Amino acid sequence: MSDAVLSRLRAAGLMLPEPSRPAANYVPYTRAEPLLFISGQTPVLRGEPQYLGVVGEDVSIEQAQAAARLCALNILAQVHAALDGDLDRVRCLRLGGFVRCRPDFIRQPLVLNGASDLILLALGENGRHARTAVGTNALPRGVPVEVEAVFTVG
Repeated sequence: MSDAVLSRLRAAGLMLPEPSRPAANYVPYTRAEPLLFISGQTPVLRGEPQYLGVVGEDVSIEQAQAAARLCALNILAQVHAALDGDLDRVRCLRLGGFVRCRPDFIRQPLVLNGASDLILLALGENGRHARTAVGTNALPRGVPVEVEAVFTVG
C-alpha cells in the first residue's frame, strides 16, 4: 500500500485527525461499490468545534476557509477509516458544502475553496471534483461550515 496522500499532507505540515463519531442516528460513511459517501463533516478537532459563528459577522472569510480545510481533513480521516488506511485508491467526485451566513452573504464558493484546495493538495489530480456551495442560517453546534463528499474507490 502506497502512502502518497499521507506524504503530501505531511509535506504540507498536516496530519489526519481522529475520525469523528456520529452525533446522531447516522453512520460516518457508507459504501455502494465503487462509491464511498462521507457524511457531512464539521470543523471539529479532538472532539471540539472550531471557528464558531456566522461567516461575515463573527468569522472572517479566512477563518471560514480554515474551517472548510479542517472539514476536508475530517473527510479524509473518514475515508482513511473506511478503507483501512488506503487513501491512494480514491478519487473525489463531489464536495457539497454549507456555509452558515447572513442572507445577503454571497461568497460561499470562496469559503468552500478551503476544502477544495485541501482535497486537491492531498489527492493530486484525483482530487478534482464537482462542488456545491450553499448558504444556510444554522449548522450543528454553531460551526460556520459543513462539508460532505462522494468518492469513487478503485
